[in-house]
Formats: sequence, C-alpha cells, structure tokens
Amino acid sequence: MKAFIQLTISLLSLSFITGCGEDVDHEEIRQSGFVFCGQGGPNTFNPQLVDSGITSETLSPQIFDTLLTLDPNSFQPIPSIAQAWDVNESGTEYTFTLKPDVQFQTTPWFTPSRPLNADDVVFSFRRIIDPNHPFHYVGGGLYPWFVGIDFANLVTSIEAISDHQVKFTLSRPDNTFLSNIATSHAVILSKEYGDQLIFSDEKSLLDSKPIGTGPFYLVEYQVNDLIRLLRHDSYWKGPAKMDQVVFDISHRGTGTLAKLLRNECDVLTSPRSSQVPTIVEQQNITLTVKPAMNVSFIAVNTSHPALNNANVRKALNYAINRQNILDSVYYGTGSQAYSVLPPSSWAYQKDTVQIRYDRNYALALLRDAGVEKGTEFTMAVPLEPRAYNPSPRKTAELIQANFADIGIKLNLMTDDRYDRNDIGHNDNIDLYLTGWNANTGDPDNFLRPLLSCDSKRAGINISSWCNPDFDFLLDLALEVEKKRYRVNLYHQAQNILNEEFPIIPLSHGMQFQAHDNSLSGFKISPFDAQPFDQVERVK
Repeated sequence: MKAFIQLTISLLSLSFITGCGEDVDHEEIRQSGFVFCGQGGPNTFNPQLVDSGITSETLSPQIFDTLLTLDPNSFQPIPSIAQAWDVNESGTEYTFTLKPDVQFQTTPWFTPSRPLNADDVVFSFRRIIDPNHPFHYVGGGLYPWFVGIDFANLVTSIEAISDHQVKFTLSRPDNTFLSNIATSHAVILSKEYGDQLIFSDEKSLLDSKPIGTGPFYLVEYQVNDLIRLLRHDSYWKGPAKMDQVVFDISHRGTGTLAKLLRNECDVLTSPRSSQVPTIVEQQNITLTVKPAMNVSFIAVNTSHPALNNANVRKALNYAINRQNILDSVYYGTGSQAYSVLPPSSWAYQKDTVQIRYDRNYALALLRDAGVEKGTEFTMAVPLEPRAYNPSPRKTAELIQANFADIGIKLNLMTDDRYDRNDIGHNDNIDLYLTGWNANTGDPDNFLRPLLSCDSKRAGINISSWCNPDFDFLLDLALEVEKKRYRVNLYHQAQNILNEEFPIIPLSHGMQFQAHDNSLSGFKISPFDAQPFDQVERVK
C-alpha cells in the first residue's frame, strides 16, 4: 500500500508540474497530431510494473523500445534495437548485438550524453531480477508480468560483454525467452537517467517521468484528463510523421463515442460492440477490425469454502449460456471460448464436452455438492471495455441471471478501479470477471501468468489455484524441442483446466479501432498497440 501511495504521489507531481484541468484545444492538436481515446488512465508509465492496461498496451510502444519485437503475422521474434543474436547449443546463453547510435529522448528533465548501450540493457533487466538493484523496490518491487512467467528464476545473469553486446544466461532452456523479451513489458530504460535520479534522491521519477528511445516522449500528464506525447526527433528509425499524440483519458463508454463523432478525438480503441453500427454509418470514419489473441473469463477464488470444490466450479461453468453473451454483448463479433487458449493458438484444443451450457447438469452437480439454493457469491466487475469483453457490465448481468436460474444469488461489485493485483488479496470477492490479452503467440503466455503456482505465490493468480502436475507440464513444454511434443503437453494442461475450472472461459473478442479518415499509417498486430511513428494526416 505504501508503494502504491508513493507511486500515486509521483504521478500527481508530474500533473502539478505540467498543469491540471486546462481545456484541450482539439483543433490545435489536429494541426500537428491526433487525439487518441478509449482507455483509462495509468498507475505508472513504466510497463515493467504492470501486467495490462494503457501503460503496456498503448503507451509503451510510443515511449520505449525493446530488444526484439514480434512479427504480426508469424508471431516470431524479429530484430529491433538488437540487430542480431546468438544462442549456445544448450539454449541457456543468448548474446545480443545492439544497433549503434540508438538515441535516448531529450526532455525538460533529462538530456542524455550518449546513445543506448549494453549497460542500459543490463540496468533495465537487473532491476527486475536483482533485489540489490537500486531501483528494484522503487514502485513496490513487484513486476507482475515477469513474476507470472518466472523470469527472475529463469535469468541467472545479465552482463555487458562490450558496449554493444550483452549476454543473458538462463538457468534452463526456455522456448519462450525470445518472445517474452519482445513484448511491450521488456523495455529498455536509461542507466544514465537512473544514475542522475540516484544522485538527486528522486528515484521514483524513473517511472513517472520516463525516458526511453521510442518515437515519442512524455511531456504532460493531467490526472483523469489527458496524456501528451511529443515527437522524439532523434528516433533511430527516423522522426515520427506527426509532432504530438494526445491521449484523452477523461471519459468512458458512450462519452468516447460522442467525442469521436464530434471530432474531439481522432482515434477510438475498443469501442463497445453496440457502438459499432453507429461507427460504420459514419462516412468520415474508418473502422479497423483485427484478430486478437485474447480470452474473457471468470477467475474463481478457489480458497472460498464452497468454491474449493471442483464440481461446484464446474456447475457454474455449465450454468452460463455463452451464446446468449455473444448475441447480447459481442453482436456477432466474438466467438465462444472452449479453452483458455484462443482458436488462433497453435496449441488450441476445442472442448465442447466440458464447456457447454447444461442447466440440468449444473443443478445436479450443485445438489451432489450440497450447495443449497439461495447461496450467495460476489463477483468483481471492472467496467472498462476491453477487446476481450466490450461490455463487462452487460456480461455480468447475463451471468447473474444464469446463476439465479440454478438458485445461486450473484452480487455484482462494479468499479473501474478494480485491479488484478489487488483482487487476489480481497477475501470478500468470490469471482472476478476479467480476461487476458496475449503479449506473444506462445501458449505459455496464457497459461503460466494466469494459473501457475509461481503466479499464485506472487499474488497475481487471482484464482488462488496451484496444481503441481499442471506446472510440470508447462515447464516441460518450455524445454522440449519438437513442436508436436509441446502441443501434446499443452493439450494435457488444458485437460486439467477443464476438469478443475479454476477459471471459467467465456469468449474471445476482436480488436476494434475507429479513426478519422484523414489519418493513415496505423500498424496492425494481434497483440498490443504498435508505434504511431508512421501515422500521418492526409491533406
């Protein structure tokens, strides 16, 4: 809690520096940039410290770079600020060669004296894994996405071999390592900036007033209002085509659609499915629909006395009419989930036996488990629309009606402020309506962060479920070389989940983005947002 308060104060201090509550001149912005809306505000500007949200999904590719990125079609790692890499025969040593002359951003609070080098890479990753790193505990010391993939136990050392070569040594072979360091969480920070903040005793500013090598840098943050980024003129790929990007974070739901229709914002991400017909009717707006690797699900608090029974969890699963949710919430744009993995995953296994609507079977399971009619559960429902669930409140109400039909009273706790990391410590919440946007194309990216024993110990496995057999399958899948063996192991892991139901899969969504026709150059990816460096306004 103390760390959260310190982080909040740091972010607020930035808003006080830059001003707060000033009206946004949309016409002025449109002359040199564009306004992006549709997401909530950040708790931090460092994607190392979060597992989802605007910081990792949208801001990170604008402010920071990573060693590698993922090809949007093949999902394979490709060079970024690391132009090449070598792997030893045992698969435990990775040596990366960095591009020369990658410049850090110059901002009102920092002027770099050198380009990015191997020391910056070491500084950035050691912060995550080394408790003795001067910044490890800044911001709370919890790196939820990295904890979820057991990164600290995987990486035993990171060392600079030369100014432009850095070596990672792993404790074991890991087929997902390259993909994981290509995500928007694995950003490279400036060691020189960190040293400056240590000297001035302002270490928290590393995360609230960030310095990266991306195409834009942060210049203004007004809490619950806006975030303004300006062009990084020394960006290694060449300057972005627009001077600035402003993120309007002041409204939700229909408010953001109204802004788009009134030309107060140029880009709307993740509109509600019910808004899509209105958007399609607009001649001056382009609607982009792209496949997304995601899943909407209910996380079940298995520490609850009643929910500790797998048959009760299975009954709740059978009670849900997923087709009704698809018809009422997704309007034909989603698909039913038969697994935690989406259909586009190479390890996907469709289970129509265990995951189906069967009210009578649900009633029988509850009766056999001794669950009486009128039993009450609570379900936390974050309200922000996401690609995996464009209308969480409506979804929750439909589930509430399904549960009532089998004699279960479901109390909904709705709040935009619910965070995955806080829910796991709240004993008053029995169920949590949430979901997951994949960062990579590997099945491990779904299964391990959500359900592993390591994730439970870190407090981010919000079902509080731990199964050593499940973990053994995941670990083995990281080490075997042949893909068909990995597929078999992941199928076995999915079988365990569909017997135990620590989480109840609901649906998979599409990623929608609407933008003014005058803009072009947006890049498409099934994962996070892409850099906006090629976005321009067509005259």
